[in-house]
Amino acid sequence: MTRRSLFTLATAGLAAQRKDEPVKKGDLYHIPSDLPVPVDDGACRHLAGMKMPAITLVSTANRRVNMADVARERTVVYGYPRTGKPGQPIPKGWDEIPGARGCTPESCSFRDHYKRLRELNAQVFGLSTQTTDYQQEAVNRLHLPFEVLSDADFALTNALRLPTFEFEGVRLLKRLTLILSGGKIEKVFYPVFPPDKHAEEVAAWLASHQHAD
Repeated sequence: MTRRSLFTLATAGLAAQRKDEPVKKGDLYHIPSDLPVPVDDGACRHLAGMKMPAITLVSTANRRVNMADVARERTVVYGYPRTGKPGQPIPKGWDEIPGARGCTPESCSFRDHYKRLRELNAQVFGLSTQTTDYQQEAVNRLHLPFEVLSDADFALTNALRLPTFEFEGVRLLKRLTLILSGGKIEKVFYPVFPPDKHAEEVAAWLASHQHAD
């Protein structure tokens, strides 16, 4: 076996070992430069113009949010698979799924652009299929100024036929963003990449699509 082959095997072994190590806090905010880029598989083409159903979801503020009521105003709902926690390992294979990595950086980006989005007359919600308790930990740790909605029962996901994928036996949302207005879905961002720059993309779209008074 050549020296290059031995080096390659050693590097691969170290990489696999690191996947089992606890995630350092700073790593949650970092997006690797070699992530696979998601492609548009057409799973969201049916969404634009759809009426939002009167489905109620629980938010991290422990209140019930009716999505039909929310959709009456200009609203940004960014959906993501799952956020990680410091001290937990990154699951093996997670980074190899196009569009999976980056939920924490995306949430931080919407946090940092929240004031601008509100100035553009849009309210903001996060959305995932994680439980409210799990989401509340992330909201508190990341100091998010907006609520995150739990669709753990897949009521909204199934009603809108939102794209999902399975990982380790768990069904998760693919990353997407819905702009709601007038009771309907006005705009769909899908796929979303890179996630840490997406809030800027949403703000730019809102700025160029302001409603006339």
